[in-house]
Amino acid sequence: MLKNKILIDVIGLLSIALVAVVGYKLSPLLLPKADVTVQPDAPCDLNRAPCTAALPEGGKLTLALSPRPVPMVKPFKVDVRFEGFAAEAVEVDFSGVEMNMGLNRPALARTGNGVFAGEATLPVCVTGRMAWQATLLIETAKSRIAVPFRFDSQDHE
Repeated sequence: MLKNKILIDVIGLLSIALVAVVGYKLSPLLLPKADVTVQPDAPCDLNRAPCTAALPEGGKLTLALSPRPVPMVKPFKVDVRFEGFAAEAVEVDFSGVEMNMGLNRPALARTGNGVFAGEATLPVCVTGRMAWQATLLIETAKSRIAVPFRFDSQDHE
């Protein structure tokens, strides 16, 4: 009887250790790491117009989402344009500001000189309105740069 209890305790501790190791290994996927975080040039609303940010290595980027306003549960286009800057890869991480909405990080494809584009879909929010942060994750030969932009979505039906 005592051996069974000890065995169950050991299995429980090993299970907790396994969950901790898996969580540690997967954390870069859930919490993106960046060498530099850059703020947008000025407060902007992606529901009304594209937003820009100056980059630390020189140059600037412009992020546009369309259609506007950004819909929930319907695909929309994500377009990033770089001027005077060489990006190797770009992802956009959509996260709920006040509520965890799961991992939503599409990779954008290079579509031209300094242009990356893709498609994303925001999950539905039970309140009908949601504050989001769209963080561009930009890979260069030297570093990883994060640029966060905030916007609201709502059910526009």
